[in-house]
Amino acid sequence: MGDLEGRTALVTGASRGIGLAIAQSLVRRGARVVVTARRPEALTEAVTALGGPDVAVGVAGNAGDAEHRAEAVATAVDTFGSLDMLVGNVGINPVHGPMVDLDLAAFRKILDTNVVATLGLVQEAWRAWMAEHGGSVLVVASVAGLKASPGIAGYGVSKAALINLVTQLAVELGPGVRVNAVAPAVVKTRFAGALYEGREAEAAQAYPAGRLGEPEDVGEAAAYLLGDGAGWVTGQTLVLDGGSLSRGPA
Repeated sequence: MGDLEGRTALVTGASRGIGLAIAQSLVRRGARVVVTARRPEALTEAVTALGGPDVAVGVAGNAGDAEHRAEAVATAVDTFGSLDMLVGNVGINPVHGPMVDLDLAAFRKILDTNVVATLGLVQEAWRAWMAEHGGSVLVVASVAGLKASPGIAGYGVSKAALINLVTQLAVELGPGVRVNAVAPAVVKTRFAGALYEGREAEAAQAYPAGRLGEPEDVGEAAAYLLGDGAGWVTGQTLVLDGGSLSRGPA
């Protein structure tokens, strides 16, 4: 599985869950990774799990901070000599309820973290490395961005914006840089715990595949889209939902 040997990835929000699983899939294929998260102690644990400093380096900080994004990109280039793959995985969903009642300040925070910061990360990587050397970008969206998502509509709108952002960037940055997204349904992470904990068997009935997603499902799909096997794939959103959208409304 050494098809990414010698390449470097930056994966944001990667101390656990989907981000860590993506980083693990890339390392298994020979890549070196820079991982980010807010908590330094969690990052230290993630770096150890990934194989230590020979293959992984952590950069703690807030994704919404431009200086942090610049530090993360510079760390990849300075430590491992390149930035060939970029994964924007950071996302927040701090509020629940209908859009008509949504606090606008909270909505701005969702958009700023999930969308604006992702664009800022891509801009930083483009200027520092990818404009000259090329590469591939993956954005972690959600099925919430493809349909109505009652209760988490603000989050869904932000993910819909990311899906369109991927389309725009794929056109602007091609042919040197490919840009794609994954759109997972419910994956068994701490972030999504409220959607299935205590009723996993019931929740899984909505999926023709018969189960909820695992972080590794997203990690393997991400590795495919970032690697050469997807060399003619750009501007696309790969839905990872165990077939639930195919089933349609109940």
